[in-house]
Amino acid sequence: MPGGEIILYQTADGKANIDVKLENETVWLTQDQLVQLFDRDKSVISRHIKNIFEEGELDPKVVVAKNATTTPHGALRGKWQTHEVVYYNLDVIISVGYRVKSQRGTQFRIWANSVLKEYLVKGYAVKNELAQQKYEELKALVDVMGRTMGYLETPADDQIKSIFDVVKDYTYALDTLDNYDYQRLPVKATTRETFHATYDNAMEVIHSLKDKFGGSDLFGHEKDESFRSSIGQIYQTWDGIDLYPSVEEKAAMLLYLVVKNHSFSDGNKRIAATLFLWFMDKNRILYSSDGHKRIADNALVALTLMIAESKMDEMDIMVKVVVNLINGDNK
Repeated sequence: MPGGEIILYQTADGKANIDVKLENETVWLTQDQLVQLFDRDKSVISRHIKNIFEEGELDPKVVVAKNATTTPHGALRGKWQTHEVVYYNLDVIISVGYRVKSQRGTQFRIWANSVLKEYLVKGYAVKNELAQQKYEELKALVDVMGRTMGYLETPADDQIKSIFDVVKDYTYALDTLDNYDYQRLPVKATTRETFHATYDNAMEVIHSLKDKFGGSDLFGHEKDESFRSSIGQIYQTWDGIDLYPSVEEKAAMLLYLVVKNHSFSDGNKRIAATLFLWFMDKNRILYSSDGHKRIADNALVALTLMIAESKMDEMDIMVKVVVNLINGDNK
């Protein structure tokens, strides 16, 4: 999840100070912060969260967010390790509070609601409304252009058709960018995996690239075990549930991790882009039903560079952008 605003919360007894994330009109806490808030063992909090989801009380896709963070790993050698932190929103916090019968939970709910109300009153909603109005005006213009192109007398003309396709693609891009701005990119219209990537079959692809890119000994040469870790990370689970259940999410994470981890002495971006396309192709989603690539070559180049320049705490949004550009909705 994105960084958001941080607000300090102190429990009524003064024994705990918690940095609370405020974003998307709700508050977010990690499991460790829930342990601190409710003063319960981590196993107790974990069990309650698991039961909340298994009983269908809340949908984890709605109330859970993930954020990448870095911690020192072999600090003397200047290495850093990336891992995900799971955040739970106010709905989960309240549900856990009821289950542990904690007065602290009631106090936090009252505090959180007052903070959220103040946050909205200060103009957050108004600001979003004005920005949305500008976007709608721009999108309306594009829609008019699209309809006009459709009414031309020679719609079969290649040039006219190309312009019309650009207009349609631009409209989809506007939707994606707008959702990106408002941190509401969904993960939908995705595909179940039929081909399983492994370290060995991925390395076969990388070795086959070496001659294509000059046969350098440095190309595809692993600097450490991070590439093996990247392959394993796209198949991570939490309580038996895949963190990245679809082909699109796994492909996006694979692209992100190979670019960001710099696992190879040379060719990291080229390897990342190739594996991304390879994984999509093997799972039969590289091309749409009408035969066109779900992601154009120049778009893939731009995405790869954008990922390379992104901050570590922007992982979740970068992955969602990629998913939205290759999912079934992008026709």
